[in-house]
Amino acid sequence: MKTGYVYILASQPNGTLYVGVTSNLIRRVHQHREGTIKGFSAKYGAKRLVYFEQFEAIEDAIQRERRMKKWRRKWKLELIEKNNPNWEDLYPRLAGFPLSRE
Repeated sequence: MKTGYVYILASQPNGTLYVGVTSNLIRRVHQHREGTIKGFSAKYGAKRLVYFEQFEAIEDAIQRERRMKKWRRKWKLELIEKNNPNWEDLYPRLAGFPLSRE
């Protein structure tokens, strides 16, 4: 099975939020940060990784992303603040996590 990740990017604390899914979190967030992915996150400057979840199967991550995209903004903010109250950019610390680098 292929590992999957759901992630939330923010433009700034309490700013614009973007919810995405990927099988390679490090690469995907790097693409967002470098602006190589055109679309919502680039348009609104959502480059700060403020939350992510890891799943054993990409299919589970895709299901979770679909649900989260339907959530109210308030619920997403509560999820971020529960796990990352200072809205730290988690991307610089990713090298310390056991993530797939395919």
